[in-house]
Amino acid sequence: MADLQRRGFAGLRVVGDVHGDAVGFRHAVAGAEAERLFLLQLGDLTDHGPDSPAVLRLVFGLLDARRGRFLLGNHDHKLRRALLGQRVHYAAEGLGRTLEQLARAPDGPALSQRAVAEIATAPAWLRLGDWFFVHAAWHPAMLTRPPPPEAGAQKPDPVVSRALFGLVTGRVQWDGYPERLHGWIDRIPPGMVVYCGHEVRSPDGRPYVQQGEAGGRAVFLDTGAGKGGHLSWIDLRW
Repeated sequence: MADLQRRGFAGLRVVGDVHGDAVGFRHAVAGAEAERLFLLQLGDLTDHGPDSPAVLRLVFGLLDARRGRFLLGNHDHKLRRALLGQRVHYAAEGLGRTLEQLARAPDGPALSQRAVAEIATAPAWLRLGDWFFVHAAWHPAMLTRPPPPEAGAQKPDPVVSRALFGLVTGRVQWDGYPERLHGWIDRIPPGMVVYCGHEVRSPDGRPYVQQGEAGGRAVFLDTGAGKGGHLSWIDLRW
């Protein structure tokens, strides 16, 4: 955080799951630059939406300019494996759409090559004081250990799996998504706020906030971008 302050950033813009919504992400990036905010995206850059290649161009531009970074999401992890030719199961309207878009893009091979490299080293979680950032769900072990340096290139261990997939029962809901558990929110320490995405919990299109029993909070920023909803973000200032 001190380094970002020294470089002139006034705070963070924390962006939820993008899922190929390049228009929304372009607005988020432009606004962050205008407000002198470092952009931190919570994972799941691609799939479902209309222009995943454009999203990748934007995030790579942020990395090059040192104005932003993205966390590792489950869709990012799967995209990397697919680009390397590994066998993965995917939906045609999800990862299948991204692969088709990359195949049609003039710079598709270059974008794919860079995605493989950047996803490999994307952090699975990040802590800045009492702000904690992770794609799917928090675990107490994340307070005592850094994420593996190449989490995106490895089979997830139990803690990284929590970061990417959350806590699930093994059952599937009526909408086809896994049934998720949220008891981990009650273990967030007092004063800490965990910002995450991964699942649409909002009933009104705004980020969903849940207070935990121990005094911490979780803020869910996935509001359905690329899936019929819209992209959400929250600005945090020092």
